[in-house]
Amino acid sequence: MSDPWLTIIGIGEDGVAGLGQASQDALAQAEVIMAPQRHLDLVVNAPLTTSVPAGTNLIPWPVPFADGIATLASLRGQRVVVLASGDPFWFGAGSVIARSFSAGEWTALPGPSCFSLAAARLGWALEKTTCLGLHAAPMARLRRHLTPGTQLIVTLRDGEAVSELANYLVAQGFNDSALHVMEHLGGPQDRLTTCRVDAVADTFEHPVCVAVEVAGRGTSLTVATGQKDDTFQNDGQITKRPVRAITLSTLAPKPDEHLWDIGGGSGSIALEWLLTHPTTTATTIEPRADRAARIRTNAVELGVEHRLDVVEGAAPNALDGLRMPDAIFVGGGLSQHLLDKVLTLNARLVVNAVTLEGEALLTAAQAEHGGELMRIALSHASPLGPKRGWASAYPIVQWSLER
Repeated sequence: MSDPWLTIIGIGEDGVAGLGQASQDALAQAEVIMAPQRHLDLVVNAPLTTSVPAGTNLIPWPVPFADGIATLASLRGQRVVVLASGDPFWFGAGSVIARSFSAGEWTALPGPSCFSLAAARLGWALEKTTCLGLHAAPMARLRRHLTPGTQLIVTLRDGEAVSELANYLVAQGFNDSALHVMEHLGGPQDRLTTCRVDAVADTFEHPVCVAVEVAGRGTSLTVATGQKDDTFQNDGQITKRPVRAITLSTLAPKPDEHLWDIGGGSGSIALEWLLTHPTTTATTIEPRADRAARIRTNAVELGVEHRLDVVEGAAPNALDGLRMPDAIFVGGGLSQHLLDKVLTLNARLVVNAVTLEGEALLTAAQAEHGGELMRIALSHASPLGPKRGWASAYPIVQWSLER
């Protein structure tokens, strides 16, 4: 096997002089260096002792980033270096480049990530700190991580995004949080500014990352299934918290799995599925346009919209052509035709029914196909004259089938 023609190097704000010997050697031997202009400037302005030889072809990486892959591919046969920030494989460009070329074409020489540098500056235990890349993502991606006492380190697209971050935290009720804003971290222009989120006043320069000490009276999401009902905007068509917790437990989400949520309503089942792990995905099928729009809004507010597809239509016809699921939940539109359709798929199945007709369908299905049939009957204390009594909700019949 021939040596790789492409080397991906992680570079910091201290420039070429801060690179290890292997990275400096790769730069010295490169015929082409391709990188964002900010990184090319670090190469051009390097001291003579670490400068790149004259005649090296310097190519700015275009915007949007994806446009640069074709340019990079056209350079095969030359010795090429791509420069990226810090550790290119931690919220960086490395993984995008790596999956675009075969394993034998490239090698990587990562540098310290901004997360490592920030944790070292603040004395934080990195393994106990949540690290997020928000340079190309909405602030709502923070939602599931916001609880008092949590420590976060996030990358941002530019200096103006610091105020956006602060405003988001204030809007969520975490006004007492502290921000540690780090500009040009690890370089000669390194600057650290600490302030409360409701007192951000400075103008900040890119590149910037921010460490957050979360504090305040905002509402936090639980790490268990069964979020409060008011977590989701709804018109009353929602699987209530206790039943939702049981349903998610029965669905048993696992990393990288995909869910069909048929009869989405508020989307609470699909959304809780997505909150269980950052690699889960879901498709929710909802016939009413207003409810489908509400599901999308809920997904945006919880920061999971990028992992959810909302299909407006009625099952079973709306199921054709969808990505195949690992698990299926039927919470609305139950019919024999729909059951026959989902039973043809190799996916775990959970169906909830509240009507006598639905119960009859599930009883017959369990008799024919097996699985577990469970009746969920809940009662809540409520006023009964001058005293209190139990008010019973409609019982839910749940059929689950492992495949």
